[in-house]
Amino acid sequence: MSIIKSICVYCGSSPGNNPRFIEAATEFGKILAENRINLVYGGGSRGMMGAVATSALKHGGTVTGIIPKSLVELEHALRSVQEMIVTEDMHERKRLMFEHSDAFVALPGGIGTLEELVEQLTWAQLMHHTKPIVCCSIDGYWTPLLETLTRMKDSGFVYNAGILDGLICEGVAEILPTLKRKAASAVRKTEATSA
Repeated sequence: MSIIKSICVYCGSSPGNNPRFIEAATEFGKILAENRINLVYGGGSRGMMGAVATSALKHGGTVTGIIPKSLVELEHALRSVQEMIVTEDMHERKRLMFEHSDAFVALPGGIGTLEELVEQLTWAQLMHHTKPIVCCSIDGYWTPLLETLTRMKDSGFVYNAGILDGLICEGVAEILPTLKRKAASAVRKTEATSA
């Protein structure tokens, strides 16, 4: 997989308390639209989720929302997206988000965002996928996580340390170039091992 056509964005259903978070989500939605990359996200209309999706739509992009039926009202599902998939539960939501995406981006968010990100890192470590993963660390948001993951690696618990290479971007303009580099690197590794 060297061409990224669809990116899953994990982020908060609330805006957080730093205005730069919403600015970043809005900017990234525009970048996705301008690059004709489909946004896959959690389906809500509020907070970071709503900002990235609304911006993608405003700039002519395509959006796939995937939301459990228990959260349709709570997270105010964004009805204007081109595709809204309502799932039975969170497990189905996460599986479909994975299946619909070529890469994963974590913008600032809470426990749910962290859990979704860590699940993708876990699957990558277990070689269940080679899809690129990037965290956009607005104002150093993800720095403590990288420090923790590095400590895990240094302590011998992260055996596929390559999953941490290029994990953090400082700004949204870096996300697509980083994902493309990581996707190309994964293709080269696959080709080398199959040769």
